[in-house]
Order: sequence, then structure tokens, then C-alpha cells
Amino acid sequence: QGQLVESGGGLVQAGGSLRLACAASGLTFSSYTVAWFRQTPGKERVFVAAVIWTSGFTYYEDSVKGRFTISRDNAKKTVYLQMNNLKPEDTAAYYCAASLLAYSKSADDFGSWGQGTQVTVSS
Repeated sequence: QGQLVESGGGLVQAGGSLRLACAASGLTFSSYTVAWFRQTPGKERVFVAAVIWTSGFTYYEDSVKGRFTISRDNAKKTVYLQMNNLKPEDTAAYYCAASLLAYSKSADDFGSWGQGTQVTVSS
């Protein structure tokens, strides 16, 4: 049900910043946990960050703590991922998704996936 659309990816030098956006169409985030995942060629999709919409509580994968910040804008039905101090290992296709389960880091618990936005970090 509904659609998620990611945007904001691009090419950036190591140490730079990007802000990704995940906009909902025909879907309300209010009852969901919304998360960002990323995937590189030949590897499985892995968890990055999530926000529980009702409370604003956030949680992160260890490698991005202190560098990435996930936030929500209810009026715009949008979730953002502010990425600072980017590293080459952050290079991936980034996807957003929604889940009815709180605190999950498993892609299997999320649905309504977007099409992804590419982030490339050069040395």
C-alpha cells in the first residue's frame, strides 16, 4: 500500500555530507517505524537507521552513530537521513522502508520499499 520515493543521493568526497529524503505517497507514517537500509553490489541489504514515528525515538547501526541523523517531518510526510563525515565504505544504494514493528533492524520486517537513491563517496 502506498509508495516511498527516495531522493538526495549523489557523488561526494570523503568527509562531505548529503541529506537523503524519503517521501510517502498514499501512505501515512504515523503508525510505523521508518528505516533506511543500504546495499552494495553482491551484498545483502543492511540496516542503517530508523525512527519510530509516534515517539521520534531513533536507533542506528553502529558504524554510522555520531555521523548520521534520521529525522521526520509529519507535515511533509518525509523522513530524512542527514549523513555527515561520509566515508568510502558508505557508498551504496540507499532505500527507505516502513514497518509495523518497533526496534527492528531486519529487512524482512519492512515493506513498502522505495526504489533507492545512490550514494557514492570518493576518496
